[in-house]
Amino acid sequence: MVKERVTRIRKGLDIKLKGTAEKVFTRIGVKGDYTLYPADFPGLVPHLLVQEGDIVKAGTPLFTDKKDERIRFASPVGGKVVTIERGERRRILRVVVRCEEEKFDFEEFTPLVTPTASREELINLLLQGGVWPYLRQRPFNVIPSPDVTPRDIFISAFDTAPLAPDMDFAIKDDGASFQAGIDVLARLTSGKVHIGVNVNYPPHRAFATARAEIHRFSGPHPVGNVGVQIHHIAPIAKGEVVWTIHPLDVVFIGRLVTTGHYDVRRIVAVAGSEVAKPRYYTAMVGSPLQLMLHDQIAPDANVRVISGNVLTGTKESVEGGLHFYHHIVTVIPEGNHHEFMGWAMPGFGKFSASRLFSSFLSPRKEYVLDTNLHGGERAFVVSGQYEKVFPMRIYPVHLLKAILAGNIEQMEDLGIYEVAEEDFALCEFVCTSKIDSQQIVRRGLDLMIREL
Repeated sequence: MVKERVTRIRKGLDIKLKGTAEKVFTRIGVKGDYTLYPADFPGLVPHLLVQEGDIVKAGTPLFTDKKDERIRFASPVGGKVVTIERGERRRILRVVVRCEEEKFDFEEFTPLVTPTASREELINLLLQGGVWPYLRQRPFNVIPSPDVTPRDIFISAFDTAPLAPDMDFAIKDDGASFQAGIDVLARLTSGKVHIGVNVNYPPHRAFATARAEIHRFSGPHPVGNVGVQIHHIAPIAKGEVVWTIHPLDVVFIGRLVTTGHYDVRRIVAVAGSEVAKPRYYTAMVGSPLQLMLHDQIAPDANVRVISGNVLTGTKESVEGGLHFYHHIVTVIPEGNHHEFMGWAMPGFGKFSASRLFSSFLSPRKEYVLDTNLHGGERAFVVSGQYEKVFPMRIYPVHLLKAILAGNIEQMEDLGIYEVAEEDFALCEFVCTSKIDSQQIVRRGLDLMIREL
């Protein structure tokens, strides 16, 4: 541990939902249909390398980025390509690989000894081995260019989103691979690798002893967001580039450089009030959700299955797959119903970010929340709601309005380089105007990429 820093954040909101995953592992089989979604990668124009019927190994590239063919997106398992689904204008929506054996073959890559390998050799291995897309760049929250050297690399070792998985529990068997990944990342940046941990409990040994700069944080959600941590450690100025990566994805890098295999086994939490037994599963990128949700949901249940958490995740069917950057599957009630008298009821069992309902008298109570929006989109006014839950020195409403107006100069002045979609998820949750803030932020980031 090089350095320790404590940062206390007061703005934010913890949403306590029923259905937190019990700290129990359940190992499931690997047979099934594994799905990669190109839409998970903003700005990606995929170039297909396979056709339906092709046989692939784990680590075989399925498609690349047309703008940089070096960036490969690999199959998580060995099997047959059974579906390449296209949408409008032949846009690729998903690529599905069917795994029919519990054991499958891996593509073989040459392991490297990190201290003696050059930076170029490490980058080439990450690109060829398919793990490069797990890195993301700020600004713009996109896959970084291999030709750019980041100022720093940031990792948040805890998650404060509703029902979020416990990272200390999920990484407990992969400490060596995590450190191997950290050693690689340290060679890729001109600065430091920063790891944010929660001050409220001792971090797992893998995080506490990592050869990186450790920062301790406390506060409500979104203190676990890596963007919030960057803002309080070393904010991004115009012209600067930093990278971020999820701690469980650092493990993939460590496995690749030590074994030469694209091994993307990860610990995934299955949580939510509508899950019979919330717990953790050993799964993979793209894993069929039905493998984890088998016997977990009532057959006639009116529920929404979400790959990811309830604030930033993607609505998915049980027949779909775990999306690329997600480490939790959440199941909550669907909100396609009307409530008698709505907000006018006392609301003893309702959660509110304000004191509208009497439930604020029970701050530790857990809630069963559905997807009902409780109204439609209204005038977008400055109400002060966003500022109560947005822990950055940025004016969130003004930034969103600058994006809607397409004013690039104002967007720069108001902090567009520091934010990503997830940083506005709580703003979206508390918004009485029902503004889709995350979508607006993504639109603004895409506009900046096109113009700059």
